[in-house]
Amino acid sequence: MVDISTIFSKLCMAVSFIVFLAPLPTFYNIYKKKSTEGYQSIPYVVALCSAMILIYYVHLKGNMVDVVIINAIGVFIETIYIVFYIFYAPKKAKVQTIKLLLLFVVVGYGGVFLIAQFILKGAIRTTIVGWISTAFSVCTFVAPLGIMRKVIKTKNVEYMPFLLSFFLTISAVVWFIYGLTQKNYVIYAPNILGFTFGVVQMVLYVVYKNKKENNVTKELKLSEVLQNHVIILEDGKKLPQLTQEQIIDIWKLGTLIYSEKLNASAAEVDNNRPNIQTN
Repeated sequence: MVDISTIFSKLCMAVSFIVFLAPLPTFYNIYKKKSTEGYQSIPYVVALCSAMILIYYVHLKGNMVDVVIINAIGVFIETIYIVFYIFYAPKKAKVQTIKLLLLFVVVGYGGVFLIAQFILKGAIRTTIVGWISTAFSVCTFVAPLGIMRKVIKTKNVEYMPFLLSFFLTISAVVWFIYGLTQKNYVIYAPNILGFTFGVVQMVLYVVYKNKKENNVTKELKLSEVLQNHVIILEDGKKLPQLTQEQIIDIWKLGTLIYSEKLNASAAEVDNNRPNIQTN
């Protein structure tokens, strides 16, 4: 009879692999636009550091080969993501990502490894590294908070990938059950928070995705109207056909100019208004 722990171990590996691949649409979008735009690198840097520390903890603990394998795959994939991000990121984002790598990987993981390897001994070493691994696993789920704040502020879910949030939630459930079967707090404890944050992210996505779709629908309708009209210059030449994106940009620019003129007119009226003095 197959042990339930073995079943969930294999299930954790499968779900985690999907989680690691979930950002692929995001990076394909970055590749197409040749820019990282509003995407942030911190979730990938934190995930990289967390996987490295967890591998070290399991090495000390023993008897969890599957955890080592899937996190080693995670380290490899997250490294590719970060290199890809740095390649397409603007200078400011490049510098910020490199600083994060130095902070989490060099100082964070490097410090934990050196202290644990040369100062701590025996069971206390495994316990302390386990708690540190738990803290970094929590950071993995907390890392997207900046993106969530941006979604609430801008009411736009463009830079919060739904697939990543969805599979992180599923992964948290599976790893939580596996951790319980192993009676290992390092595995099950962080996933309680992970499940909570995953649900919150998906709720935000559903709420603000509808608002984004309404705005896009209005812009598309306007672009269709403009595309049905042909503009002819005085010399009889037609303007080059505009793409849908160009038409939407022109509409946004026109709206901005109109609002600025309206504000300027209002200010001029206020300045020309006679002052009424009362005795």
